[in-house]
Amino acid sequence: MSSKNSGNLRVLVITASSRPGRLGPAITDWFVRTVRPAATSDAITVDVADLADVALPFLDEPEHPVHGSYRHEHTRRWSRTVAAADAFVVVTPEYNFGMPAVLKNAFDFLYQEWAWKPVAFVSYGNTSAGTRSVQMAKQVVTTLRMVPIGASVALRIADTVHDGQVAGSAALDEAARALLGELSRVARALRPLRGGTDPTAVDGPVAGLTLREAQADDLAELLVLQRCCWVQEAIVNDTLDLAPLRETIDDLRAALATWRWWCVRRDGRLVAAVRARTDQRAWLIGRLMVAPDQAGNGIGSWLLSYAEGQAPGDTTHCTLFTGHRSIRNISLYERAGYTRTATGDIPPDSVRLSMPRPDHLAGAVHQRAGVV
Repeated sequence: MSSKNSGNLRVLVITASSRPGRLGPAITDWFVRTVRPAATSDAITVDVADLADVALPFLDEPEHPVHGSYRHEHTRRWSRTVAAADAFVVVTPEYNFGMPAVLKNAFDFLYQEWAWKPVAFVSYGNTSAGTRSVQMAKQVVTTLRMVPIGASVALRIADTVHDGQVAGSAALDEAARALLGELSRVARALRPLRGGTDPTAVDGPVAGLTLREAQADDLAELLVLQRCCWVQEAIVNDTLDLAPLRETIDDLRAALATWRWWCVRRDGRLVAAVRARTDQRAWLIGRLMVAPDQAGNGIGSWLLSYAEGQAPGDTTHCTLFTGHRSIRNISLYERAGYTRTATGDIPPDSVRLSMPRPDHLAGAVHQRAGVV
């Protein structure tokens, strides 16, 4: 394989057991160590997510995952982890002819973040080497629009695990490397379906979305988008005296110098945007907008979460404003963890909402090479 023209890939290895005394971490460790040289040479980053560490409760989100509107921080954290990956390797045992409950639960928390990404399985067990767990899992992943590949690794515990460690062999190690090779080929082939033709873009919650920082040539479309989005705000708040309806391209150009802007496109069309900047110790988020015909797909919640994740390390909280009659906006922000606050200068007829900046906003998913 050649990575020169195919772009970097991020593969997430999911350890799918949480029971005490489990073999999952040891098998994950063997797989990661075995494939890492090939991954490095092919521009593949291998991350690990141990579901015991992820520690998701049983599904507790009131909204359907398809909307991407998450109330709980554990869901938003899991969403970012999965969304950052291009492909998955699931290391799973077999429990009573099926997959572990924690794995099914982890699948069920999300929807769009899984779509159009390949998944491979490394299974382990006794008589069937965990293959019945894989067959059950494939029914679920295909419903989530994931693509299970043909290559797999199945370990019979009695034959391959000694003293709690995988006793690798030339054939077993080659099977692991072949699995990674097939997974990467399929992941690169599926990139257009994920909107990943631009190597600098970030996959969004809906197929065909990409995100990048705004450039000067985006300003004309940004101007049109914000006027479309703020018409409803003007109606709800009974005023046309709203800056997004008055601004010119020159105003946006000036703002581009003092704010960080991010644009979201769907198959090339600008459908959403947001901006943010530091305001003393706050990370001030503004102009969160989604084209009216794209509303309800979870784009706004996803984009808000992304903007929060760009907060500098020295900020202590995220802050935003909306109209005092903008009930839908206020509801969205409160579901995301924001609360109303009366501190500081607040524009007339506006509501200020803030949220303490969680520690996780300082960085993305960390690569972990060993047992987790």
